[in-house]
Amino acid sequence: MFEPEYPVIVVGAGHAGIEAALASARMGLKTLLITANPDTIAKPSCNPAIGGVGKGQIVREIDALGGEMALATDITAIQFRMLNTGKGRAVWSPRAQIDRWQYSDYMKNVLINQKNLTIAMGIVVRIVVDHYSVSGIILESGQQIKCKCVILCPGTFLNGIIHIGTKTFPAGRMGEFAVRNISECFEELGFEVGRLKTGTPPRISKASIDFKKLKEQKGDEKPAPFSYRTSAIERPQISCWLTSTRAETIDIIRENLDRAPLFTGQIRSTGPRYCPSIEVKVVRFPEVNNHHLFLEPEGIDTDEIYVNGFATSIPVDVQEKALRTIPGLENVKVIRYGYAIEYDFVPPYQIKPTLETKKIKGLYLAGQINGTSGYEEAAAQGLIAGINAAACILQKDTLLLRRDNSYIGVLIDDITTREITEPYRMFTSRAEYRLILRQDNADFRLMEYGFKYGLIDENTFKTMEENKKATQKFCGMLEKNYLSGSEEKISLADLLRRPENSIDDIIQFCEEIAGLPEHVKEEIEIEIKYSGYIKRELEMIKKTSQIDEHLIPEGINYECVSGMSTEAREKLKKFKPFTIGQAKRIDGIRPSDITAIYIHLKKIRRI
Repeated sequence: MFEPEYPVIVVGAGHAGIEAALASARMGLKTLLITANPDTIAKPSCNPAIGGVGKGQIVREIDALGGEMALATDITAIQFRMLNTGKGRAVWSPRAQIDRWQYSDYMKNVLINQKNLTIAMGIVVRIVVDHYSVSGIILESGQQIKCKCVILCPGTFLNGIIHIGTKTFPAGRMGEFAVRNISECFEELGFEVGRLKTGTPPRISKASIDFKKLKEQKGDEKPAPFSYRTSAIERPQISCWLTSTRAETIDIIRENLDRAPLFTGQIRSTGPRYCPSIEVKVVRFPEVNNHHLFLEPEGIDTDEIYVNGFATSIPVDVQEKALRTIPGLENVKVIRYGYAIEYDFVPPYQIKPTLETKKIKGLYLAGQINGTSGYEEAAAQGLIAGINAAACILQKDTLLLRRDNSYIGVLIDDITTREITEPYRMFTSRAEYRLILRQDNADFRLMEYGFKYGLIDENTFKTMEENKKATQKFCGMLEKNYLSGSEEKISLADLLRRPENSIDDIIQFCEEIAGLPEHVKEEIEIEIKYSGYIKRELEMIKKTSQIDEHLIPEGINYECVSGMSTEAREKLKKFKPFTIGQAKRIDGIRPSDITAIYIHLKKIRRI
């Protein structure tokens, strides 16, 4: 039974939908979360892992803003690893294998017990719009429910089609129905709708693997939690395993490319460039025989192993034959075959940085419908959409994160200013200020926003503020205090900057540091060691933001802007940037076009 009206309706209970619904409900609004199948809430469709390079930073930011993904990961993870520890701190990235079923169960429990949140089973077939504003949704049953905002998070379900060899069939993911009507509804409302592709590897039986032929990969001895609200990780960790393809594997795949839908024309849409199918690797890198494969357990009490690196849509007989040429998998039994899926998305130049659509007020899009790929990217968008939908109804300031304060800001800015021709995936290389946007300081950067919107409790926020002040205090103290008894005048900060020294080596000269939390000690060491680079990035941010943050009026007539190319005018009309900084990042916009906009805005006294 539904109530006749809810302030916010969230459609889809994947990673984006969960964060959106929780944010809206926690901000005090009655929220309806609609899912086609409550049993698959928070189901990780692909890799049983959270985090990774660039993605781990996003999860830390979600946590700092008051989201749930980091807490769920800490409670259900079976292996933690900090990636890139051999490189600089700017690219350190946390990653964790999770127990697929425990993760889903945890999220279901959180949703069920969340005040102001109702979970309902249903399929939405239409968004009801009145005078370019959302007024409700219509279910497949014919029932209409009124609302002020809709947050649409359908994942790969919009006109989804699964491919395995020459076989195709409609599905949102394996074993679940596709959604047929929403794309048509968008087109009727005047939106452009596109098509993308993604895929998943086979799952194999652990009992059929010869682990003696594999290389063991253990987790970190001292696992670092994802959430700032988790004191320590006490769950036992289990290993993953490494193997690789051989020349025989490659030959089998190459001989059957005429049956691979990616090369027969059966699949016409574009897949993720940085996570290609094994058959694409074979064609793209013909000289390589040994492609690494990571065998990752899907949980503690399951026989299923995920073959990371072997995403594919080749026929099932070819999948089996190829897998059995791989060391350790000679007698492998396949539990679930790999497949590709094509689905509709809404090119995100049609949404604002708040994730509200430009055409329809109160309609927000989050996750793969915006052309992104990955659990973390989806959850981040869901959280931002949930906060902004609730803020709009409550007449609060919207949350607009920037490229210089978060990876989430980079993500949203990228997808709203660039043409999406393939599923977008976050990497540290996409962030120009990644030394400032480290995974370890997300709480210092963003927790004030989480507290502002009521998603972070007062005690957690006060602890963060105390830690931040302590970091600043002791960084200043180490710069001003000098090593006594030394022939040369050297500050404790300069001593810490030496590569061979750590914060523990400085404690003997500043005993107060010993009593600080480990997180604060880590921040002091990083801030001191990288102070020169950090100062340079902060100066660059200050310099560029003076112009970039200038707003462009929503109704600006680009035909009246002199000195601009025709291509630039068409691009600007399409993307409708909100700031000069956004306009600069649109493909095809030249520096001279930006100068023309700036001069025009000065003439009409907007800046």
